[in-house]
Amino acid sequence: MKILFVEDDQAIALGLVYSLEKEGYEVIHCVSQKAALGLLEAQVFDLLLLDVSLPDGDGYTICKQAKHLHDVPVIFLTALDDEVNVVMGLDLGGDDYVTKPFRIKELLSRIKSVLRRYQKDALDIVQIQHLEIHIREGKVYRKGSEVFLTALEYRLLMVFVNHQGQVLSRSQLLEGIWDVAGDFVNDNTLSVYIKRLREKLEKDAAEPEIIKTIRGRGYRMEKGS
Repeated sequence: MKILFVEDDQAIALGLVYSLEKEGYEVIHCVSQKAALGLLEAQVFDLLLLDVSLPDGDGYTICKQAKHLHDVPVIFLTALDDEVNVVMGLDLGGDDYVTKPFRIKELLSRIKSVLRRYQKDALDIVQIQHLEIHIREGKVYRKGSEVFLTALEYRLLMVFVNHQGQVLSRSQLLEGIWDVAGDFVNDNTLSVYIKRLREKLEKDAAEPEIIKTIRGRGYRMEKGS
C-alpha cells in the first residue's frame, strides 16, 4: 500500500513516517501543496494523509484534485477541530478527519478502517475504460451517465466481466446467457445482443475498444480495474 503523506511539521512527519513504514506501508512524504499535486499527476496512491494548513496552500485543494484524478481515500490531519473545517473536508470527499495531537495507534486504526471500506467497495464496482459497472446495484454507467440494459444484455455483459482478458467462444457465451427467463438464445440472437451492447457501451460501436472480436476464436473484454 502506497501512502502520500503531506505534512510540513517535520517533527510530526518523522515519527509518523517511521510508524507507517514499520506497519509495512510505502510512504511518500512531501511538505507543500505544489509538491503533492505534482506527485498525484505522476503516481497512483492507495491513501492520502493530508495536513490541512500548508505553507503554500491547503489539504482541501489536494483532496479535490486527487478525487478528480482517481477515487482514492483521504484522511485529513489538522490542529483545527471546529465543525466548519470538519464539514468542508468531508464535503470535498474526505473519508476521515483526525485532529492533532493524535495517538499513532488510533491513526493506524483509522487508516486500516478506511482502506477496508474501499477494498470492499472496489469488489462491487468494475471499471473498464469509461465504463463503471456497479455489480451490487446491477447498474452500468458510461462516462457518469447510467446506461439501461435489458436483463439479457446485462447477463451477457456479466459473462464478459467475469472473464476479463479471456477469449470467449460463441458457444461459451451462449451457455452463459441462454436460460435467462427460460428463453433459448440462438447464434443469430447472440450477434444481435453483442451489437446492442457495443452500441450502448462503446465510444464507437464500429471500432469497439471494450468488447473486441478475435477473428476465428470469439470475443474478448479488455481488462479493467
